[in-house]
Amino acid sequence: MPRVAVEDNKRIQLLVRPEQKAILIRAAALRNTTLTDFIFQIAMREAKAVIEEAERIRLSERDSLLVLDLLENLPAPNARLRAAIAAMPKSG
Repeated sequence: MPRVAVEDNKRIQLLVRPEQKAILIRAAALRNTTLTDFIFQIAMREAKAVIEEAERIRLSERDSLLVLDLLENLPAPNARLRAAIAAMPKSG
């Protein structure tokens, strides 16, 4: 289960090898931005992609057609569904 990271400060620390940091600094310079902004922009883009992937359900064409068919042609309720409906508390 994902953990929610909540901290009061705005600082994130990263441990990187010197050669990794050199590459990041060079790439940031080529983009004419700071190292912090460079890392932040890429991390935010990736984070949004991960969240979108986790929250979106992708169906194949076959499965999409099956879902649409089931929505348009509802199957008759079976005994278990009827029993579950009967067991529901009455509203009112």
